Amino acid sequence: MTWEQLMSLKRQGDQHKRLRSEQDETRLGFEVDYDRIIFSSHFRSLQDKTQVIPLSKNSFVHTRLTHSLEVSVVGRSLGRSVGRALLQRHPHLSSIHGYQPNDFGAVVAAAALAHDIGNPPFGHSGEKAIGDFFKSGPGKQYAQEMSPQQYQDLCDFEGNANGFKMLTQTRDGVDGGLRLSYATLGAFMKYPKGSLPKKPTSHCADKKYGYFTGDQSFFEEVASELGLLKLDSGRFARHPLAYLVEAADDICYTIIDFEDGINLGWITEDVALEFLLRLVKDSIQTEKYSKLSKSSDRLAYLRSLAIGRLVEEASTLFLTHEEALMAGQMSQSLMAHSQFKAQINDILKVSKERIYEHAEVLRKELAGHRMLTDILAAYVPAALNTKNQSPRFFDQLLIQESGLEIDVQSTVYEVLLEVSYFVSRLTDSNALALSSRLSGKVV
Repeated sequence: MTWEQLMSLKRQGDQHKRLRSEQDETRLGFEVDYDRIIFSSHFRSLQDKTQVIPLSKNSFVHTRLTHSLEVSVVGRSLGRSVGRALLQRHPHLSSIHGYQPNDFGAVVAAAALAHDIGNPPFGHSGEKAIGDFFKSGPGKQYAQEMSPQQYQDLCDFEGNANGFKMLTQTRDGVDGGLRLSYATLGAFMKYPKGSLPKKPTSHCADKKYGYFTGDQSFFEEVASELGLLKLDSGRFARHPLAYLVEAADDICYTIIDFEDGINLGWITEDVALEFLLRLVKDSIQTEKYSKLSKSSDRLAYLRSLAIGRLVEEASTLFLTHEEALMAGQMSQSLMAHSQFKAQINDILKVSKERIYEHAEVLRKELAGHRMLTDILAAYVPAALNTKNQSPRFFDQLLIQESGLEIDVQSTVYEVLLEVSYFVSRLTDSNALALSSRLSGKVV
């Protein structure tokens, strides 16, 4: 792979090549990507979607929106740091093509901003609810009406693939969705493969999938334009900058979810300080730290040090492994190579035990799973009856209220994916209200 191709400014529908040297320096194409994402309705909805604790009333707990903004900030720092070093290694990228360090930062920042945009309500519990409905619930009856890959799309409903759909889908006369640059779409594509074959290797890019069957053609167009290495079974090598987006996410959820647990009182300050100090003991300024009297200030200081230290290390790891990244041979995430891997795993273990498996989280995830199952149980038959031109009165009410547009020429797969897409766009509060209405409560 080459950086000239990987940093393509092309957008869906372009007839002419976009050259970096001809860009308006006051508003670069990569910066336009960021703006389009942050002003999109899909991004705004993340303010009412779960990061860790569904339907939390605590204003200090992160939502998907605040998490995405923070990942984007970390991603920008990573991209700029790496970009500066890459231009020193490959001076022709600057002298001939006009690339600047901030270009790499802008691409990673935009992709990081969008990295959770396809997640349904109630976090991973929401993904599981949609998948379970088709794998072992009422939706299983439609399996024979789809291809194996189409059915797998639904059984393993994936937020990353849904995000690619949201960013690129032509709807309401808007061709190409947000029309982001292919470089940003490439950095966003954490899992450059379809839903089948499922986990064909232990490579980090094969853990999940990155596009629905109906989006395969455009996905492959983006991959081809970027020069991503084509592997077997329709798989591609990751865009190298996707590793920086992944690292930014890893850094933030390791440290920030831990901080949420502290703010909720689920992790004591003593435990928090102990684990964070292990991570930053070599860079802490003892005199400065000793003057901080408030626990919130001490935690903020340690959090800042921890994130800064991990950003520095992730940049170094990227540059150390650049050759393997460009050859598609980096089989693990950057942070899997961290010298602080043991300390990170210790923090994640505490977070799992005291946050992710906390009784309040489990209760709300259970409720969320049930809500989405009930919504699917109502809307799937309604949509299929509409497709078959035999809707009941109740079906008509559901379709009219939801704004779903069901084409009678659609396949069963297309209808089921459209309903799943509708459910995925609900916020936590929207899903709660809709579930209440379906149970007969006027809200």
